[in-house]
Amino acid sequence: MGRKILFVTTDQQRYDTLGCNGGTIARTPVIDALAADGIRYERAHPQSVVCMPSRSTMLTGQHPSTHGVWMNGVPLPVHAPSVADVLHQAGYRTALIGKAHFQPYLDPFLRFEENAMSRDGIPTGRTHRGFEHLESATHGPAGPVHYAQWLAREHPEAIAGFYQVLDGSLQVNDEGGGTTGAPQVKVNPIDRSWYHTDWVADRTIRWLDSLAADDDWFCWMSFPDPHHPWDPPQSEVGRVDWHDVPLPAGYLQRADDRERIIGDKPRHWRLWYEGELVTNYEAPARWVPASLTPDQLREVLARDAVECELIDEAVGRVLAAIDRRGWSDDVDIIFTTDHGELGGDFGLLFKGPYHVDALMRLPLVWRPARSALLSPAAPAAPTPSALAGPSVVTKPVGLVDLAPTFCAIAGVEAPPWMQGRPLPVTDADAEARGFERVLTEWDSAIFGIDVHLRTMMRDHHLCTVYRPGTCHDGTEGELYDLDEDPLQQVNLWEDPARQALREDLVADLEDHQPPVRSPQLLLEAPA
Repeated sequence: MGRKILFVTTDQQRYDTLGCNGGTIARTPVIDALAADGIRYERAHPQSVVCMPSRSTMLTGQHPSTHGVWMNGVPLPVHAPSVADVLHQAGYRTALIGKAHFQPYLDPFLRFEENAMSRDGIPTGRTHRGFEHLESATHGPAGPVHYAQWLAREHPEAIAGFYQVLDGSLQVNDEGGGTTGAPQVKVNPIDRSWYHTDWVADRTIRWLDSLAADDDWFCWMSFPDPHHPWDPPQSEVGRVDWHDVPLPAGYLQRADDRERIIGDKPRHWRLWYEGELVTNYEAPARWVPASLTPDQLREVLARDAVECELIDEAVGRVLAAIDRRGWSDDVDIIFTTDHGELGGDFGLLFKGPYHVDALMRLPLVWRPARSALLSPAAPAAPTPSALAGPSVVTKPVGLVDLAPTFCAIAGVEAPPWMQGRPLPVTDADAEARGFERVLTEWDSAIFGIDVHLRTMMRDHHLCTVYRPGTCHDGTEGELYDLDEDPLQQVNLWEDPARQALREDLVADLEDHQPPVRSPQLLLEAPA
């Protein structure tokens, strides 16, 4: 019997929403306890700041340029490499419960296999991407997912309480709600136990209870929250009074300060802020970020915090179920998210081609199995006791490193198509194994607008190169000194005193670009 793996992901969660990362709004004692007992990563970055490319990276262990999902709406081929398949072939029982999103959700005719499986199931005797069990959910009661079908069958009266994500023209809805009229906020009277957060936990527990005591298993439990819309059960909203929520350090209350800082960034920042340009389907096309008020932001952050608390409690229920099965000492738990949320920084919400910490600095916690043995042959699979206490890794790591970490935990050799490395367990381990930089990319082409970014974080500097596109001629960029300017408000790209540094970082960034899949996969849906 080997080590079991519980991989917990959320969607669009900021680094600073966890107490262990300094968060003060949401209470997250379960994840905080895992961090206190294991490894917490200070500089975990995604390889894309949007859902489908990032989730495909988690599954494949490859950068978006290589696996080919270059933006939302580009489906990951069904036979793409999968760490779940590697583990299944090694004898692991495998399940994905919650949000998958390797293929588009806007799929009314069920063209994509994952969506069809919500109706037909995985064919007997087969797996899907290496998962023998799949139950899907997304942010509400719509779409071809198991949760929507369950809600329609069991609690149809609850459907109308959710925010309507798309408006009548099939654009992302900009309607406001709650007390302040904040965008994508709605009072949702749904019973908490029917909400998708508890549904994902319930389904996970049910699958775990179906396993034999000596099964080795890999379970990806994927919560749709705290991604917008912000419509958690209204019975829980009173946990956080929005009136008491402090405005984040990255939000400048004076409009002229916001405009000055945004004006020093490449021009698509200012165009989106003023409502003149939308570069992706995730943000409401008709919403003008400059219209966001401080109270609206407070209400959004309060509801976001409520959703984070519900996730924390749901994880606690699953861990209790694991303990009841007698597995607690044998389970590695990894908690992270696919990308962040702008959350009011620079006066913005949602996400897009904006490579700053709000979207790129992610929560990542690994609590290794207590029964694991640390050996020179398996440096990525320690116990907390072998680490002589909890560890904090400050060196840069990426979500691309998750798949090889799962292989290391399982004692399986990572296949050569994986581009990451098993996560370091200490800074000394990271230093010895050369964790110096982490890459992030963005490509989008929608609404007649194309944007292309390549970013590297190295030596406490964040460097972004803009390739030619609708808004950029290829000379633009961003450069931030994270020690001097942790909020990334001073763009040093044109600073004469930083030109040698800029040239060095740009050359290093280009030298480390991953192989590009050819031919390019096709964009087949908006999201």
